Amino acid sequence: MSESTFQHYMRIARQESEQTFRLSMEDAGYFTFFTFLEDFRNGLKSYSDEDSSLYLAKLERVRDLFPAPERFSPSWSGIWDEFKLIIRSKNETLSVIPPERRDGEWQILLDNPYSHQQVVCYPSLAFLEAAYMYGYFQKELKPHERLRLQKVNDLLSTNGRKEASLFPDT
Repeated sequence: MSESTFQHYMRIARQESEQTFRLSMEDAGYFTFFTFLEDFRNGLKSYSDEDSSLYLAKLERVRDLFPAPERFSPSWSGIWDEFKLIIRSKNETLSVIPPERRDGEWQILLDNPYSHQQVVCYPSLAFLEAAYMYGYFQKELKPHERLRLQKVNDLLSTNGRKEASLFPDT
């Protein structure tokens, strides 16, 4: 296993190994750091209760190892703050909604009742991904906007008919 992967980082237990990881990542450059961040983000989407404190601790350590991620790309200047908000929000969600109530379909809704913008809905989510998105969207929530994480209890669904289309032959 490469010494600059997210999976390797999550297994590191000693500070000396963290420094080796840091040097390896700095030598590898932008693409490897990009892959590391994407894998970290995917980990944030999928972790559950038993890993909640591990992800918070690993974020604090990686923040110390790479205090200026914008050295790899200017767009990552706030990545650690974004990840911390996601972890804090997801951990709060995990603590509020017990495991026995997490099955089924979940959705995220964004709405500002004082604007003419449409409601944004992310349907058909598993609980862990919905909890991730609940944290993700808090970062740029504007005044009067509402963010909702909700479970779908009853659902009716239908699809449109081809003959009702403006272009029925396509």
